[in-house]
Amino acid sequence: MAATLRDTRSAELYERAVKYLPGGVNSPVRAMRAIGRDPLFIERGAGAELTDIDGNTYIDYVCSWGPLILGHAHPAVLEAITQTAALGTTFGAPTAREVDLAEELSRRMPAIEMLRMTSSGTEAAMSAIRLARAVTGREKLLKFAGAYHGHVDGLLAQAGSGLATAGQPSSPGVPATATAATVIVPWNDPAAVERALAEHEFAAILAEPYPANMGLVLPATGFLELLSARASETGALLIFDEVITGLRIARGGAQELTGVLPDITVMGKIVGGGLPAGAYGGSRDLMERIAPAGDVYQAGTLSGNPLAVAAALATLAQLDESAYLRLQATTQQLADGLRDAAGDVPVQVAHTTGLLTVFFSEEPVRDYAGAAACDTGRYAAWCRALLARGVYPPPSQFEAWFPSLAHTAEHVERTLEAAAAAFAEVA
Repeated sequence: MAATLRDTRSAELYERAVKYLPGGVNSPVRAMRAIGRDPLFIERGAGAELTDIDGNTYIDYVCSWGPLILGHAHPAVLEAITQTAALGTTFGAPTAREVDLAEELSRRMPAIEMLRMTSSGTEAAMSAIRLARAVTGREKLLKFAGAYHGHVDGLLAQAGSGLATAGQPSSPGVPATATAATVIVPWNDPAAVERALAEHEFAAILAEPYPANMGLVLPATGFLELLSARASETGALLIFDEVITGLRIARGGAQELTGVLPDITVMGKIVGGGLPAGAYGGSRDLMERIAPAGDVYQAGTLSGNPLAVAAALATLAQLDESAYLRLQATTQQLADGLRDAAGDVPVQVAHTTGLLTVFFSEEPVRDYAGAAACDTGRYAAWCRALLARGVYPPPSQFEAWFPSLAHTAEHVERTLEAAAAAFAEVA
């Protein structure tokens, strides 16, 4: 791969895009402003690789930000979508496969007995919060700095991901009343959690069990157990946002891996198999408060869309124990190799099965403050150097890499060669 990307057509298309799309994109991080370049426009994907409209090919570690655990255009997923589309794309009525998917998710996710499908993770998080407030009769939420749970007004306070990338603690247009009931504490800080619980009565403690929207920041030993115990003791519900971790880091997500079971689970990404979908679920008693079984209203025209359900079922059929062992081995090989490739450049590589982040930091990152203190300028230069060598990393320090089952040992080897050269360039 040449040191300079061919990007003539992407540049021309971006000029057109900014006339009709805010920032030229339909989701902020795609603009690549955090790494100091214009966006690439993708033409196609196959397996672990992407090709842009200028003909550049990259090993892809974004994988649509998580849904594509099997890689791009997996034959079984394409076949399921094609066969289902031939029968109709949406009905606004129940289908048999919705039930099949609900049963399968219930088997996999330990804390879910019953669930409701939505069209996005944001919608699922919003609905889970409404349910928690209805059940407890309380309004306040405990949230962690740097955690992103979708663009719900009440949660856009010290959110991570795109907001952290843009350096915005919140967003204009969010009324003060919307965030007044949101209390924010640092991740991995038991004392801060205790102080908040002493001062407020919460409807819910809302957490990514393995936060991945400030980069991947693993929970400290015992921290999730503390959240579970204190939620029960104070009458709050524990909500795990497993939009990223669900079905990725283990067959049953973080709750299976840690043994800490939330009251409500929010899901997305893999739950749609690469198509738009989300879900939230919990015990039967809780979920039967949702209309029409109960009095808490939530609806969605495209919820349980046949194409997304078919893609999800085809994806889950590939995710057996051996698949997770392969994904774990690939992630470990990549993480170890990136540490070695860094040489004298100070980095921290956080990882778990199917997720990793390279932090340009001399110290381990334990919370959002630590993530925000990283050398994002050097990360940006490193990303540009990787792109020039045919590797497509997340274009933000505050996002995770998403290794997939399509990434082979040869892909990892090529990645590490490119990474070593890119580290040397920014040293």
